[in-house]
Amino acid sequence: MRVTLRQLKIFQAVALHGSTSAAARSVPLSQSATSAAVNELEHALGTLLFDRVGKRLLLNDRGRTLLPAARAVLDGAQDIEGTFASGDSAALLDLKVFASTTIGNYVLPRVLARYRALHPDAVLDMRIGNTLDVVTAVREFATDLGFIEGPCHAPDISVLPWLEDELVVVAAPTHPLALEAGRGRLTAKQLMQPLWLLREPGSGTREAVEQALMPHLPNIRSMMTLGSSEAIKNAAAEGLGISCLSQAVVHDLVAADRLVVLATRLPRLMRRFSVIHHRVKVLSKPLQGFVAYCENAGSWQEPLPRRRAADRRAPGRQAAGRRATGRRGAA
Repeated sequence: MRVTLRQLKIFQAVALHGSTSAAARSVPLSQSATSAAVNELEHALGTLLFDRVGKRLLLNDRGRTLLPAARAVLDGAQDIEGTFASGDSAALLDLKVFASTTIGNYVLPRVLARYRALHPDAVLDMRIGNTLDVVTAVREFATDLGFIEGPCHAPDISVLPWLEDELVVVAAPTHPLALEAGRGRLTAKQLMQPLWLLREPGSGTREAVEQALMPHLPNIRSMMTLGSSEAIKNAAAEGLGISCLSQAVVHDLVAADRLVVLATRLPRLMRRFSVIHHRVKVLSKPLQGFVAYCENAGSWQEPLPRRRAADRRAPGRQAAGRRATGRRGAA
């Protein structure tokens, strides 16, 4: 073979840092040795992999094609070394995961904490972005596993169904729709009137809401896009509008009586969280063990308080009701 692991490792470093001098410090090698390795790889493959712009080396189309394949080869070599480094097959887990926003902020931290309590020597690194970011990172071998809350249409990605998540329509207790919900389940016509607060395009929550909700509400009059579920739920709690979010996201504000789940005539809105990895990625035994551990995480979700909007009265009315009950009891 004319292509070596050393060449691929240096190629990856140059692609990441954009110059042979910066890549040389990370490998580490001299700049001349780094440049020579890049030239050797291009000669072996019979094509240029970078555009030379001054002192910068920028990946061209052939380089972008090679990068994910190079990462896959280096990833597999690292797994081999890790598996046999201790002389047996009991290697420690060194895991990089990339999770979409809802999973990364509200679901996966508990999973990682409990896993590390059982495996204190495991090295865990988590990044958070939207579903499109996660899929891109998995396709480029920039992460071991991805956790997404929306569908994945990439043909080179393996998708493992994980947890089932319920989406709920929420509003502030003082929102006009919350008061109307006290008189009966809300109709599609009623739900199309207020301002809806939604995630940005590319978000798994946005795509899930569009697939589950929009067929029933085709003519929503007004929408506002916010860049995070945290911003949306707090804006809804302040009465800015209504939204449809994961129960994991709104659990705390529903429990604190700052949000109410609206009773509607819509069918139950469900979606599936998934674990993804590249189809050609080698799953080491420790990594397979982590995936199996995650499959048992469903029972760790806390149930959402499901009090009706009609039960949420203003603090003054609640206090008056308690006082009136007390007077009747005293009588």
